[in-house]
Amino acid sequence: MTSFCDAHNHLQDDRFAGRQAELVAAARAVGVARMVVNGSCEEDWPQVAALAQEHPDLVVPSFGYHPWYVGECTARWRDTLVEWLDRTPGAVIGEIGLDRWKPGLTYDAQEEVFVAQLRLAAERNLAASLHCLQAWGRLHDLLREQPRPARGFVLHSYGGPAEMVAPLAKLGAHFSFPGYFMHERKARQREAFKAVPLDRLLIETDAPDQPLPDPANAHPLTDPRTGKALNHPANLPAVYRFVAELRGVPLAELAARVEENFRRLFPK
Repeated sequence: MTSFCDAHNHLQDDRFAGRQAELVAAARAVGVARMVVNGSCEEDWPQVAALAQEHPDLVVPSFGYHPWYVGECTARWRDTLVEWLDRTPGAVIGEIGLDRWKPGLTYDAQEEVFVAQLRLAAERNLAASLHCLQAWGRLHDLLREQPRPARGFVLHSYGGPAEMVAPLAKLGAHFSFPGYFMHERKARQREAFKAVPLDRLLIETDAPDQPLPDPANAHPLTDPRTGKALNHPANLPAVYRFVAELRGVPLAELAARVEENFRRLFPK
């Protein structure tokens, strides 16, 4: 069976309502071999660590402060982050970043928290998973100005312009394609991924977010509380098949290349 690596998801998310064991079994059954599970704030870091302990061969634990939750930082947030990194084998940093898109979200303190985490990744040479919405120019400036992890970093669900791919790659960026970009309205984002060098390409689900188009969704899932559609981590092979067609590369060849890229960033 072809092996697949999920560069970014949130398996700990409470919208999964305690079904994580079921989701993991389904993902393994379709060939998902590794997945980076990203924390978003201090509150969910223990859940990320628990999943990594329960599934050490599958889960790469990632701890970080997402820009949406920067307002919830405690006075000891950085010390707490360091503690989780120290106590969790194979841990990396994420999800971190900048966001000028989310309605009502203040930009205050986002850069300070982002830079602190990026520097920590650089000091320890840990891969970092970066979120960016409507702040690509500023992100590029900060990445040029600040220390970066030598092994590189991930631009999760890269939605920036195609012309920024080369300068970002020069700084160490890897670009992760989510299943949400399979939707027809995401043509611009798909074009940008045609410019991504194959040795910098990654693939993700971002589960439970960014659901696939209905025809490609072999694992429909809903939030039991709201009825809203959720993305299932077992949808990863469908994203690989789409990217293989998009790039004109046989699936097995693409999977091998993406796994090589993944292991360079996440060697555990």
